[in-house]
Amino acid sequence: MIGLNCKPLYIENAENQLYNPTLNIKTTMTYLETAAQFYSEVAQTPQVGLCCVQSTPLQLPGLKIPLSMQEMNYGCGTTVHPTELGKQPTVLYVGVGGGLEALQFAYFSRRPGAVIAVDPVAAMREAAARNLEMALTDNPWFESSFVEIREGDAFNLPVADGSVDIVAQNCLFNIFEPEDLTRALKEAYRVLKCGGRLQMSDPIATSPIPAHLQQDERLRAMCLSGALTYEEYTQRIIDAGFGQIEIRARRPYRLLDSQTYNLETHLLLESLDSVSFKVPIPEDGACIFTGKTAIYAGCEDFFDDKAGHILQRGIPATVCDKTAAKLATVKPKEVIITDSTWHYNGGGCC
Repeated sequence: MIGLNCKPLYIENAENQLYNPTLNIKTTMTYLETAAQFYSEVAQTPQVGLCCVQSTPLQLPGLKIPLSMQEMNYGCGTTVHPTELGKQPTVLYVGVGGGLEALQFAYFSRRPGAVIAVDPVAAMREAAARNLEMALTDNPWFESSFVEIREGDAFNLPVADGSVDIVAQNCLFNIFEPEDLTRALKEAYRVLKCGGRLQMSDPIATSPIPAHLQQDERLRAMCLSGALTYEEYTQRIIDAGFGQIEIRARRPYRLLDSQTYNLETHLLLESLDSVSFKVPIPEDGACIFTGKTAIYAGCEDFFDDKAGHILQRGIPATVCDKTAAKLATVKPKEVIITDSTWHYNGGGCC
């Protein structure tokens, strides 16, 4: 894999310009065409651990995942959160990959047409279809009609407005340049029902990625150079219209070391699992839940901030980051705000 020998990916040419002799591609290709070509290649010749998933696929009773599907698990986390999957939701999965998460979503919905898997790459659609066919053998509950694979992309989703309960994508949107990311987020917002959920897993950068890496289309396709910072990423989601974001997990994903990637210092990428809700944005701004709590430590039995938040003395109450900041300002000596756990699974103050 790239970077294991610690040789610089970028060297200077005679004009003192940085270039990559190993991953050079035709300049006539757009970055999206480069990504499509790359994923056509890995659909035909799987690269195990391509996106360095830090955990094994979700284990569920009666669910057996074919080996070929596991080998094509090109994600950086998970978008399948069992608590979100009651009532047999209709799921639109963008970027089908090897079909693993489409199969996992089908496990919960178990009805024809419940999972619509979209991918612009023909080789990837074909590989997913083969893998899902193999899953029929070891999963008596599964029927091929449960997952419908369609041609399409994140900018033109082949479903009607307000027609799905969940839109999910794993390690795809980080490939997009910022303005294209906004297009994809707005398109997801379009097809979701009111109250619907955008369930994503993407790399984020702990500091801005330098331009010479952002401009490397092959590295971008490999989910190594397109990541935004946490603040930029969540703001793009809010700007697309989502009024609430819940962070399910945040963990180390990959290190871009200074020698290999021609950086001044090492740059850590993290994997962020999030669920964003198609609900109105409150007048005072969107709610982002990262696992913070507020604890009242005053003399009264409870504290009422007159804004819908009542804190019982000594008992942690889950709050969004916005409410946490307000409470810390109103009662700095009597309200303790705990740090983000980066693991939040619903409920809370809003």
